[in-house]
Amino acid sequence: MNPGTRRGAARWADPAPAPQPRIDVLIPTAGRTAELAVTLAGLAAQQDPPFAVIISDQSEEGVDRAPAVCAMMRVLEAEGRPVELRRHLPRRGMAEQRQFLLDCASADRVLFLDDDVWLEPGALGRLDAAMSEAECGLVGYAVQGLSHLGDVRPEETERFEPWPHGQVAPERVRPWLDAFERWPLHNAANPAHLARQQRLRDDDRLLYRIAWIGACVLFDRRALVEAGGFEFWRRLPPQHAGEDRVAQWRVMERAGGAGVLPSGAVHLEAPTTVTDRRVEVSDIVFPRPDADPGPPPPDDDPDPSPPDPDPSPPDPDPEPSPRRKEALMPEQPNPVQIQKHLGGVDYPASKQDLLRVAKDAGADQAVCDALDGLPDREYDSPTAVSEQLGDS
Repeated sequence: MNPGTRRGAARWADPAPAPQPRIDVLIPTAGRTAELAVTLAGLAAQQDPPFAVIISDQSEEGVDRAPAVCAMMRVLEAEGRPVELRRHLPRRGMAEQRQFLLDCASADRVLFLDDDVWLEPGALGRLDAAMSEAECGLVGYAVQGLSHLGDVRPEETERFEPWPHGQVAPERVRPWLDAFERWPLHNAANPAHLARQQRLRDDDRLLYRIAWIGACVLFDRRALVEAGGFEFWRRLPPQHAGEDRVAQWRVMERAGGAGVLPSGAVHLEAPTTVTDRRVEVSDIVFPRPDADPGPPPPDDDPDPSPPDPDPSPPDPDPEPSPRRKEALMPEQPNPVQIQKHLGGVDYPASKQDLLRVAKDAGADQAVCDALDGLPDREYDSPTAVSEQLGDS
């Protein structure tokens, strides 16, 4: 087998310089060593294109204390894949950690890869080729939980829509727009079921419309930087969620974005390390047009016209105004926030089943209260739960 730009075992002691990285793989981590080792092992199986790995470590003791992590870092280095491990403390939230990683990158393309995602061999090359063909701002694999392979959810894949002829165009996504309703596409093992429905082969690349993609997204680095990256972290409290989709929406409305099938990314189904999800970043950066959150932030974009390609500089003051503080703590979580805690539900499910799974997933009291307020009946799908929550 041709290893491509990856050095095979016969050349691990070769002192030749590594090829110039085409992609910087950016991995934020905090306290996950077993999962991170699996993620690095998946990267070690990738042949092309040449890439480097940059890890931002916010663990208390440092992930380099774990033998498995160190072993996989050494394998990558031997293969000609440079690895840079950076301790980055104190913790200021996921948006700041992602911006730190972006600031460390220099390759033309950056892959933001969560520390609990395994890539099958060849996945990185297919993703890179998809971006080259589409000439867009971002492409990504929706991570799939293989424990759900027997859990077919046709009601969640009804909004599947390929980009015509693979031609990706700029698109605007907000929680109040129709495009947002595509979010159930990436639940459970839906990507695997979609690939089967489309009769795709392993080396096919089908690009489709998305609401956003979590955990495995390849950006054109220049497009991400020009869209402002994650600089909005300065306006957020340390505990927040949804920073990835806000950055993606900014890139998508300038340069377009797409999901790629078949997805070569597997979620390890470990518990989330972001347990406080009361603050959704999109509520801060993109408040609803009918809301009154106070003066709009400098890089807010309430105008439906195409955005200025040169975004305004971020607010240098990380402390939000008193009115903004009220907006940071919504009393009622929205259905999308709640569904994040219901990934392990076996439908049909009762209200008690939903509560049990949400509590096991670390849901806060606001989420539990919202679920406890549901009618006491059986729900046959996540869509049924969301619809009922929306009516509550």
